[in-house]
Amino acid sequence: MLSVMRKGITEYKMIKDGDKIAVGVSGGKDSVALLKILAEYKKFSPEKFDLMAISVDLDFTDAKTDFTPLIKFCEDLSVPYIVEKTDIGKIVFDIRKEKSPCALCSKMRKGALYDVAVKNGCNKVALGHHSDDLTDTFLLSLFYEGRLSTFAPKSYLNRTGLTLIRPFILMREADIISYAKDLPVVKSPCPANKNTQREFVKQAVREIAKTIPNVREMAFTAITHPERYNLFDKFRKEIDEIL
Repeated sequence: MLSVMRKGITEYKMIKDGDKIAVGVSGGKDSVALLKILAEYKKFSPEKFDLMAISVDLDFTDAKTDFTPLIKFCEDLSVPYIVEKTDIGKIVFDIRKEKSPCALCSKMRKGALYDVAVKNGCNKVALGHHSDDLTDTFLLSLFYEGRLSTFAPKSYLNRTGLTLIRPFILMREADIISYAKDLPVVKSPCPANKNTQREFVKQAVREIAKTIPNVREMAFTAITHPERYNLFDKFRKEIDEIL
């Protein structure tokens, strides 16, 4: 796990000396595993950086998230931890009554996370997105938006001055699931959990994988290797040259 994460950090130049990195910890397996492995990596990293953890409490009306296990977990890791209380859950589900709540919730949650990171002197935010998330996001954009798009391993956020990094960009979800069995993962009380467009895409890929077992590897390779890109903008340039 450390080796794969370090490869991603090195390949995309995610961390440098003097960084203060806020890990967005939802309580799910990906973010908790990322915090643990980054804390281990910090011990021998050639780059000297500081680490803190931030959870955004969405405060759903009918269910509350118990962050107590994460408080103890961060104490054991010697990582400062902040739980930012918000009313995002109530706004999305009770006031706005969003039929497709994920986009608005994600936008507001990230906004709250970035605000806390900036207030605490962080210059980078780390999220637990992995290689399966990369391909799922690509398929979501393709199926539901008619776009060829996904997230970047590292990006600069102009409005906040933060740099967003995804150290698990080369990690497979199956490896995280296995690793996280002994970690204090907090169950999500979100009313839309497991009933989203993203979950539909995951299930679709599972079905395809029954016939094409390496479908995720092929999708990841297609996204991350530009020499394999061959779409209409490329054709237009060739047509112009022929004319």
